[in-house]
Amino acid sequence: MNRTLDSVLGAADAALRTLFAKPHATRALPAPAVAGGSLSEAERREAGALMRVNHVGEVCAQALYTAQAAVTRDPALRRHFEEAAREETDHLAWTQQRIDDLGSHASVLNPLWYLGAFGLGLVAGRFGDATSLGFVAETERQVEAHLDGHLDRLPAADTASRAVVEQMKIDEARHAAQAWNAGAEELPAPAKALMRMASRVMTTVAHRI
Repeated sequence: MNRTLDSVLGAADAALRTLFAKPHATRALPAPAVAGGSLSEAERREAGALMRVNHVGEVCAQALYTAQAAVTRDPALRRHFEEAAREETDHLAWTQQRIDDLGSHASVLNPLWYLGAFGLGLVAGRFGDATSLGFVAETERQVEAHLDGHLDRLPAADTASRAVVEQMKIDEARHAAQAWNAGAEELPAPAKALMRMASRVMTTVAHRI
């Protein structure tokens, strides 16, 4: 009973902090190797929209890891998910900083994205730890590919955003490797396809709203 109550309270606290509190990074904002140039208004809008999408991805990552930590009965795996969530908080803070710098805004649908990702984390966890870790590994694999696409689309002059995305890509690849090392199992092809479809809907909507 105490464990269940602790999980509920912890999940509620994580949701409130992710959605309504200012995130604080434990690492400095990645610095670009070269100074950026000035952005046109169209470039600024596009960069802001892309960073908004990335911010939504980090909101979802917080929800996913929080749900998986709540469901697993393995204390070591719970710590693994909690540590991953803490590192993803850096990404949340960095993307929020770039959104602010670019004069854009976070997605107004963040509570909906969080709820959906939290539900997916609960479902994945119910199939066992290996499946839950497999869900993490596949998610990070898809996010890494998604970030590659953003590096192609971000304005060349926006070196600040590009530095953030490049570091996020490195971190996501490490998270996927850690999930495999912890015992992740490969997800079936239909599950991967559904994840890609859901991601496509999220990124399309978040780019606009």
